[in-house]
Amino acid sequence: MVEFHASGSRVLTRFFPLLCGIVLGLASAAVAASSSPANAAGAGADSPRIPAERLQRLDGFLEHATDAQGYLGAVSLVWKDGAIVQSQAYGNRDLARSSPMRKDSIFRIYSMTKTVTTVAALMLMEEGKLSLDDPVEKYLPEFAGMQIFAGGSADKPDLRPATAKITLRQLLTHTAGFATAGNEEATKLLERADLHGSADLAEFSKRLSKVPLAVEPGTRFRYDGTQMEVVARIVEVVSGQRFDDFVQQRILAPLRMEDTGFSIPPAKRDRIVDITAMDADGKLRLDQGPSALHPGEMLNPYPSGAGGLYSTAADFMRLCRMLLDGGTLEGVAILDRKTVEQMMVNQLTFLERPVTQFSDAEGFGLGGSVLLDPAGKGRLGSAGQFGWSGAASTYFSIDPRERTISILLLQHLPNGAANDLPRIGTPFYNLIHQALTP
Repeated sequence: MVEFHASGSRVLTRFFPLLCGIVLGLASAAVAASSSPANAAGAGADSPRIPAERLQRLDGFLEHATDAQGYLGAVSLVWKDGAIVQSQAYGNRDLARSSPMRKDSIFRIYSMTKTVTTVAALMLMEEGKLSLDDPVEKYLPEFAGMQIFAGGSADKPDLRPATAKITLRQLLTHTAGFATAGNEEATKLLERADLHGSADLAEFSKRLSKVPLAVEPGTRFRYDGTQMEVVARIVEVVSGQRFDDFVQQRILAPLRMEDTGFSIPPAKRDRIVDITAMDADGKLRLDQGPSALHPGEMLNPYPSGAGGLYSTAADFMRLCRMLLDGGTLEGVAILDRKTVEQMMVNQLTFLERPVTQFSDAEGFGLGGSVLLDPAGKGRLGSAGQFGWSGAASTYFSIDPRERTISILLLQHLPNGAANDLPRIGTPFYNLIHQALTP
């Protein structure tokens, strides 16, 4: 499952290669021993009984991560068999380390937004208003007659007509063929389009449609946030609503995700966690991107379906519980069970493995990755885990077989193209599995 994946932000829309190797580290026994069982678990009284020492290892690892591994703080939340089994806040939410992290701290979840965008599109599919295998040009005529970059340079491109039409399913599975890292000249054309300077999703879509594809639609997985912006625009066209209004009225409000949105009201902004990065000398600093410098504001002029949402651990848990329970949460039906099942199965069986650039051990569903081989990923637990991550070290995983949901939220942008899955995400998931295994 979850890799670090590019968000919809200006500097994070191109895919990043997988950081090889998995670093499994545990906190020192002294750190673990200093945490009381109650604090370590942070769970409700109705939680399944878990030995305190197992949760202390998880608690100690995350305490250590906020102390010695360069993170300001973290929030973790774990759901198992109908109840919270672990819930805790660690460290601080500001660079000055003057404001302790809270369980209801607000994080920019970046690419975890893509799962919400996927749910929006699937709701309209269930209503019969669109089909996943419809050509995109049916809803957005500007995508008719797409060209493919066949060679040359960005200044003198050699173009040829695409032989296949882009479908909505291809957008959701990142197989539409848009240029990403790996074809430098084609990617230059994408960058020159200044997509993120678009005033709205309609303009974004029209600008993107003028950029040639890198490969034929449906022939290769190329992770790129631009595809989910097109999905968001299709939601607007089909529903007749702005994308953010649709998400708020049809998903966030019914699920009571009250601290989730494309912007955060001023009265709540003191709960937003600083986004950090690391200087070349290893010193932690505030990131200089717009999300860090203008916390609570929209990522782009338009509501980004690729990476625009803020959320909390508790809010995102409600979305995950809805998916784990087959599309319904506390009597509120968002999706049909069969639709959710399609989200969580590998949609890329027609491609040779590795189907993604991230790992041979994973495939891709609708709105997230699907773990095919836990051992090949260095992961404990069952095959079939579904989840995704965000650019600033946010993670979620749904394990349908074990009936478990794991959420870990930090707010750190790793240096360069690497990601923080090996040093924080993978150990977190494995420690949870160890704690929950009888």
